[in-house]
Formats: sequence, structure tokens, C-alpha cells
Amino acid sequence: MNFTCKDKKNKKNAYVIFTREPVPGSTKTRLMPYYTADQCAELHRCFLRDISEEMKNRDFDVIVSYTGGEPVSLQEIFGRKVKYIQQRGDGLGQRMENAVSDVLRMGYEKVVLTGSDIPELEADTIETAFAMLGSSDVVIGPTEDGGYYLIGMSSLHHEAFNAKVYGVSSVFEETVSSIREKGLAVEAVDEYSDIDTKNDIAEFRRRITEDPTLRRTHSGRFVMENLKVSVIIPVYNEEAVAGLLKKQLMNCLHGRNDTEIIFVDGGSNDNTLSVLGNDFRVLSSKKGRGVQMNTGAMKSNGDVLFFLHCDSVLPDDFVDEIKHCMMSHDFGCFGIRFSSRNIFMITNRIISNHRAFIRGLPFGDQGIFIDRDLFFESGMFPEIPLMEDYEFSMRLKRYGIRPGMTCRRILTSSRRYGMNTKEILETEFRMWNLRRQYRRGRDIEELAGMYKDVR
Repeated sequence: MNFTCKDKKNKKNAYVIFTREPVPGSTKTRLMPYYTADQCAELHRCFLRDISEEMKNRDFDVIVSYTGGEPVSLQEIFGRKVKYIQQRGDGLGQRMENAVSDVLRMGYEKVVLTGSDIPELEADTIETAFAMLGSSDVVIGPTEDGGYYLIGMSSLHHEAFNAKVYGVSSVFEETVSSIREKGLAVEAVDEYSDIDTKNDIAEFRRRITEDPTLRRTHSGRFVMENLKVSVIIPVYNEEAVAGLLKKQLMNCLHGRNDTEIIFVDGGSNDNTLSVLGNDFRVLSSKKGRGVQMNTGAMKSNGDVLFFLHCDSVLPDDFVDEIKHCMMSHDFGCFGIRFSSRNIFMITNRIISNHRAFIRGLPFGDQGIFIDRDLFFESGMFPEIPLMEDYEFSMRLKRYGIRPGMTCRRILTSSRRYGMNTKEILETEFRMWNLRRQYRRGRDIEELAGMYKDVR
């Protein structure tokens, strides 16, 4: 193989992407079974697409150092004008060293190599690394987990590739120490996070909600579109409405594998359990919305927890509505509407949506959804007989976490308000008074005794 560069003027700097052909079952396998083999391969392709687009039209050449079969997908992503060289060697260190050696033998003056699982990598960091090589022998880029994602040099230095074990938290420090022991100068560029595990995905998702630019990347869109949603529904003596919700959920979720449904029964003594049957997962717990919803959350598997009242009617695309809202928020709810056309119920709808959107205090009948980790970090729902949703929302507001709101609305039953204007006004006043007294510190058990349960 002849590694000779004919035109050194345009071949001064080489950026090497060290990767593999994204074949299902052989790439990003540490993310399985959280993602399927096909999803892992697609996520890897998204990483590569983001890197390819970020590195276009820069003052360095791009070279792909690959393994894992013919570079079919790699050529589709990077094009045929990019150079492709096969990795060779036994271990990771040896394969990286050989890749740098091969590129230097092509006639390049400076070589910077990175892995492919850094979707937030910026081209400016690569250019900074090349600039640092003007005064340093080696440039290295640390990852948050103690490894490194970038290594660069102008001459081959074996010391940069002799870590005893790769994939552990001491790799960066061990590599830097080895380089310095040989009297070589080493500098570090910006730290990044690589994505190897489910926890890495969760952290990346948090950064997506905070950074609009990440939402537009291939990787960001993939992660948010492939969120897993757990719908948690507390029930108690709900035979009158449980069948309607069950049918609705089966229709909405037909053909989807990104949503799980968990009903949590609080000891119903009617036919609720018979109505629910075996189509969805049904758990048992003590009665009380707080404890029932917490029980469901602890047994769930979703990235997003969606707490739903049994008498709700959802928009058909409710899962997509949740995912869209979670692109920019860690916590959110649906807007609410009622079937009743009574003027005071219309007023109730307006006030409820204003309270959730403007004041940041959604209630349970609006369908609260929240990032799984945030839910547990915030202490879950208080297991009190009343006001668990109100207290939970106030707690998040005290933490400075504001909810987003979906475009589509939930249709919520007005059964607890009564049938006529007098009953509606009495119920609204009673609920307002209960919240006021709760804020003033009145015993929650006394307040629960004042609450009228329509079931």
C-alpha cells in the first residue's frame, strides 16, 4: 500500500474519524436492549451524519478509518471523495496508533483522530487541536467519564497509545502521564461527553432540552423521537369509564412499540379489574392517587412518565404531542377542555390552562408528564389523600422548573362538578377553598374529609 501525498499544499492537516460500519448487532451494543439492534445502528449513523455535516468546508481533509466490513453506509454518509482506510491491529490502542501512522505516511503534517460517538463535537475544536500542535507534541481531548475522544500529533508517539485498559475512568490520566514521562509536551482541548450507555442517552436528552441547536441535529432528533413513554393510570371503582379509556389506548397505540400502559388499582370493589382484563399491565397498591402513581412509576420502564386520569379522552397522537413538548422541557402537561358547554365550565377551562401555562401549576386532570429521572429526583408525588398533584407542581415550581404545554388538549370529564350551574359553582368554590386552606397549612386529613368523591 502506497501512502504518498502528491499535493502537500492542500494536505497539511488530516482529521481522522475512527469508527466502524454501522451494522445492526455490532455497533453501540452497550445500548441494547434499551434500543434494538436496528436502532443502535441508526443512532450510530446519526452520529456520523452530524460529524460529516459539521466538518464540511474546513481547512483540513477528512479520512475515515473503519472496521466492520465494507464501508457501504460510511460512503453514503461521507461520500466517495473522502479517503477510507481499514483499521489494523489487535487492540484499540494499536489500531489507533496504526491509523495515525498510516495517515502521517500519506504526507500529512498534523493528524487529529476522534471517535464517532461524540455528536456534539464542533469543528472549531478540531481546528483548535491542529493549532495546538504548533507548540505541543500531543493534543488530547478528555471525556467526562475519564476517557478521551481525541488524540492528535505531528509525529508518531507510541506513548499516547499504550494505556493498559481502555474504557475505564483512568484512561485520560494514564495516557497524559505516559506522554509526559517521555518529556513530551501535551495540551488538552475541550471536554465532551461520549454516548455509550442508557445513562449517557438520558444526560444527552437533558442537554437537548436546554440547547435548541441540538434539537436540529440528526442525533438529537433520533433520541427525542425514540423516547419511551410510560402511561400510568390510577384507578379505583372506575368500571363506568375504564373500558372507554382502554379501547381508546388500544386504538391510539396500535402498531407502536414506544409506549407502555400501566393501570394501578387501589383496591376496587366493583368490576374495574374485569373491565381492564389482561390487555395492559395492571398493578395493585393502597388506595390514594399519590401512592398509586408512585407505585406505577417505580415499576415502569419509560424515559417519560405520563400520569393520566381514567376519565380522560386523549388526542389520537398524544404520544407524539408529549415527545414534541419534551424536546424543550423536562416537565409538561396537556391543555384541558370539558365536554360541558356551561359558561362556568368554559371559564374553568380558561383558568386551568392559564394556571398551568402562565403560573406553572398543572393539575392531574391535565395529564402531567415528566422526565423519569427528574420525577424521582424531585421526590415523586407526596402520598397524601388529596392535593398530591398541586403539591408536586408547587415543588417543581420552587425548584425553578416550568412546564411546557402541548398544542392538543385532553377532554376531561366534568362529572365531579355536577350537572347544573348551582352544583358547578359550589364545586368550584369548594375546590378553590380547599387549595387555599391547604396553602395555609390546614391538616390534609381534614381537607380530605371535605372533598366529595363522585365514584
